[in-house]
Formats: sequence, C-alpha cells, structure tokens
Amino acid sequence: MGRNLQSGGRLRPVDLAREHGLSTQAVRNYEEAGILPAAARTPHGYRTYTSLHAGALRAFLALLPGHSHPTATSIMRAVNEGAAEEAFRLIDESHVQLLDDRRTLQAVENALRDLTPTTASEPGAGSDPALVSGPGGTFIGPLAGKLGIRPATLRAWERAGLVRPRRDPVTGYRVYDEADVRDVRLAHQLRRGGYLLEQIAPLITQVRAAGGLEPLEAALGDWRGRLSARGRAMLTGAAELEAYLRERG
Repeated sequence: MGRNLQSGGRLRPVDLAREHGLSTQAVRNYEEAGILPAAARTPHGYRTYTSLHAGALRAFLALLPGHSHPTATSIMRAVNEGAAEEAFRLIDESHVQLLDDRRTLQAVENALRDLTPTTASEPGAGSDPALVSGPGGTFIGPLAGKLGIRPATLRAWERAGLVRPRRDPVTGYRVYDEADVRDVRLAHQLRRGGYLLEQIAPLITQVRAAGGLEPLEAALGDWRGRLSARGRAMLTGAAELEAYLRERG
C-alpha cells in the first residue's frame, strides 16, 4: 500500500494498521510515543494520517529486529524531533554493540578451541595474572571485577550449577581455579549471547567432560546465525529509515 500513496492523501489508523497486521490501538500508541509524527485531526477529532506516517511506521518496524524496541523508538523520536544526528549516533551504537558481540563470539570459539583435558584439570595452567589472588586461584571479588559483573551474579551462577568453586579451608571464601575461571568466562559470554542459565548449565557440563568445542558447536552456530540476521536487519532498517528521511525532506 503506502509507497504509492500521495503525500497529501488521507489515511485512517486502520489503513496503517492493516498493512502490517497491527491493531489500530498500536498505531495510536506509536504516535503517542513519538514514533510517528503527530497526526492531523478532522473537525470531529478523528486522526488522519498521510504517506509520511506510513513511511515512519515502515521505518520503525524495519528498525526493530536489528536495534531492539527501545533503541528503534529513540531513533524515530529523534528523527521526528529534527535531531537526525542523535538518530545516527544511536544507530552507530547498535553497530558497535553488534561488532562487540561478534568479537565475543569469536572469543568464545577461540577459548573453546584451545581447551584440552589438561587445561581443564590442571589449575593454574595458562591462568590470567589479573585474576590470580593467591597461589591456589582467585576470589570472587577480583573475578567479578575483571568481568564487569557483580559477585551476586557469580553466586547465582554457582547455584545454577554453572561453576563449582572450592572453599578456602581457613577463611571459607570461594576460590576459583583455572577450570572455574574458564567456566565463568564461558557462562559470561553465553549470557551475552542471549542464552538462559538453564541452557548454559548443560553446555558447561559437557565442556567439562569433553574438554573441547564439539558440545557447543550447535549453540555457537545458532549464535552466529542470529548475529548475521541482526546485521542484515540493520541494513533493511537503514534503507527504510533513509526512505523516510527523504520523504521528510
């Protein structure tokens, strides 16, 4: 529908809604949220839209898969408020996050590729000096700080079976050896990849037993596919947003 409409043609909320399988209430909500420009009103108070609104709706829905609902909303608000530079900044941030997630995936793949039964069973082998708090491993605070997470998160992962630190016999503090640090790193990376704790636990259990990449090949392939889909969705969103920007002039 929308691409053949004249800029001056009137559209009802239902006309915009039908094109995308939405409810008319959703269209009104998008307008109130600033995703669509403000609609004109008839003498009786009914909203009327134009092809400009249809273009805004197409742009927003195209941005969603690549940028998430909050970011896509902020991008459209910025454009509709005449702050295109802010919209471009938000788009750049999404691309940076996608690149970071790609690097995270590569880091997980590299880490798993380097795993052997020896490194999984010999604490201290190839350990990160920044994580070593004592001769037998690292404590929860330094490990959490290094990864940018809270100690409470590590305790939750322990309850979920993702990591199994031993206790210092004198202090009772948790002590994470090399294998524990590996498991924590894998959990951290997979959580960033969108996996739930209950999905991660069996994978880490298999990695402990196998000491290799095979148990995670399917999960990593799925993660890689979702990153590629996000990248392509960003291209589609960019094309629709550019069309909307041109129509806005």
